[in-house]
Amino acid sequence: MSAQSAGRKHRTTGPTSQADLDMAMRTELGATIRRLRKEGGLTLVELAVRSELSHPFLSQLERGLARPSMQSLHRIARALGTSQQALLALSAGPPATGRAEEGVHLVRSGEGMPVAAGSSGVARVLGASGFAVHPVEFTWASKCFEEYYDHAGDEFLYVVEGEIEVDLGTTQGQQLHRLGPGDSLCYAGSTPHRWRALGETDRVRVLMVQNVAGSPAKAHGEGE
Repeated sequence: MSAQSAGRKHRTTGPTSQADLDMAMRTELGATIRRLRKEGGLTLVELAVRSELSHPFLSQLERGLARPSMQSLHRIARALGTSQQALLALSAGPPATGRAEEGVHLVRSGEGMPVAAGSSGVARVLGASGFAVHPVEFTWASKCFEEYYDHAGDEFLYVVEGEIEVDLGTTQGQQLHRLGPGDSLCYAGSTPHRWRALGETDRVRVLMVQNVAGSPAKAHGEGE
């Protein structure tokens, strides 16, 4: 038996349509946010104040009725003392194949939790809880810089398709790095960072990996 067929044999059963998968993932994310909020002793109103997001939006999010953006997740994660990638990984559930103690998590093409990223991007969460890294695939079309992010831990970018320009606000001043397919970049997550699409193509694909860090995430100028 091949490794691929073995993986398929051990996959858990569940929703089969993309709509069902989307609903299941939004429900799990909402439940994770609610659990962390209650563990932190926060009411919905208090979380709304800390995250600077509306109470109705957070209520819908916890019930799985709203799909958050990466910006709103960053605000929520910061208010809960974590990062948005860690929050998404916790919501991805247990390993999708094999036994949980083996630490195996299989995500096939077209799978993974989809989250809006900025005004014209989509993030696909590839990780799960219990791992030391949080990988996310971004499909991005915006050619304009949006807000800066900074957070605990380190970050790694790898360009799969297209070209991007990464803007780093280092202590020595602004650094701009142009990356194409096969190029990668590592930097401290505490360095304010952002990136945009370049070139003639309508989209880019980028793999972003963050390592697990215990201190709260932080971002500049996010909106819901």
